[in-house]
Amino acid sequence: MAARTKSRKRAIDLLFEAEQRQVNVLGLLRDRLATPVTEARLNEYTVTLIEGVVEHWTDINDAITTYAQGWSLERMPAVDRAILRLGAFEVLYSEEVPEPVAISEAVQLATELSTDDSPKFVNGVLGRLLEVKPTLI
Repeated sequence: MAARTKSRKRAIDLLFEAEQRQVNVLGLLRDRLATPVTEARLNEYTVTLIEGVVEHWTDINDAITTYAQGWSLERMPAVDRAILRLGAFEVLYSEEVPEPVAISEAVQLATELSTDDSPKFVNGVLGRLLEVKPTLI
């Protein structure tokens, strides 16, 4: 697994865990940086992803809600919310990764971590965000 793919997976894990535990994801990130729970420390790109998602949290949630036709954030599986937030950050705000790569990575994570319908859903929402990106940022 490529380093950035691992970074995305760890960022999704943190976003998911913070939501499930109802704790601040930046606080959880700081805790994990100070006291790692695995042998592998969180790398810089995981930190960049989490900080980026948090910085644009409201705009990302609004965009997902707007373009996930018929699906509120609360109705989505929690792991899909985490994947979509991360993917939306990379598609809309990151200059480090080409948008199609970000979408492909998000779809792959949905395939590995979520329901059978999730990859198509994630692809559709992120694809639509890419289409309307000029009007969003």
